Amino acid sequence: MGGSESDQLADTMRERADGNRLKLWVLLDASRWVVAAVPVVGIFLALVLLGTLDPSPLAAAVERKDPIETTFQGFLTAIITGVTLVVTLNQLVISQELGAVGDQRERMDEAMAFRKDVEEAIGVPAAPPEPAAFLRSVVDATSARAADLADAVAEGDDDRLHRRIDTLVDGVKGNADAVTDRLANAQFGTFEVLVAALGYNYSWKIYEARRIQSAHSEELSAEADRALDRLVRTLTYFGPAREHFKTLYFQWEIVNLSRAILYAAVPALLVSVAMILFVSDIETVTGVTLGVDNLLWLVSGAVSLALVPFMLLLSYILRIATVAKRTLAIGPFILRESDRSDDIDWDE
Repeated sequence: MGGSESDQLADTMRERADGNRLKLWVLLDASRWVVAAVPVVGIFLALVLLGTLDPSPLAAAVERKDPIETTFQGFLTAIITGVTLVVTLNQLVISQELGAVGDQRERMDEAMAFRKDVEEAIGVPAAPPEPAAFLRSVVDATSARAADLADAVAEGDDDRLHRRIDTLVDGVKGNADAVTDRLANAQFGTFEVLVAALGYNYSWKIYEARRIQSAHSEELSAEADRALDRLVRTLTYFGPAREHFKTLYFQWEIVNLSRAILYAAVPALLVSVAMILFVSDIETVTGVTLGVDNLLWLVSGAVSLALVPFMLLLSYILRIATVAKRTLAIGPFILRESDRSDDIDWDE
């Protein structure tokens, strides 16, 4: 059974994603502070509810033993350990930027060589320096190369080749238009640049172009064959460019994560120390508010605040891990499940 012209994957990452859109929004699009705040609030409310329903009130437990001191001693240790981990992450990022002048010059030469290759492929004298504009210029160039391919086969009389070329060209142009629109106002440092780049399904387009080139080598004119080569070449530059900016984005996010945890760690440490030193018996906090012991309100709020650094770490790692999983392969390799038939005629 031969693969059909309709064999293709959805272009955008959201269309290819498994599960519901809310999950994808939480993992990728939502503010990391919001993602961290939701479980913190949930934990606070759960502790208040459990404390209210507990037949043995918290005040009674404090009289018999020291649950508050034990709990916040653990938090104190965890927060200090977490800050140490943050410092280690920062050192990892900084270490990649350090090096002898020869190493820095080699990095510069490689970056300039890649830019020159891209500029030659997309036909511009100087590619834009901004990540979003650079990616947009490459994506626009793939659309232009697809248009050249359509013109090159316009006069042919092979209907099956025409259908396959039209499907490929329409896919490239449609996907390119959507991605360039998202990149138009994107600014590096936000997730918009990377999420727009993830929406360009270049891997499948490389495969389809090479498959057409192999299956119709005799029907393709020399001009059409060269047009396919130029399209594939331009598509192959998008992968390394996206991976480079993804690496820079990961470094940017780790720095943001480090700063966020350090900001959150100071009040978390203060609260943990205060709970250990000053909330030692039931006489420290008395009274009832809204039918709930004030001691329970205080302990629940303190626990939630002490968990903020961990929740921030979790929220940032969720996004980084999700992006890493969806971009493990570079080039025409598709690691996720697709709807393609397993019985492809590779010799078509």
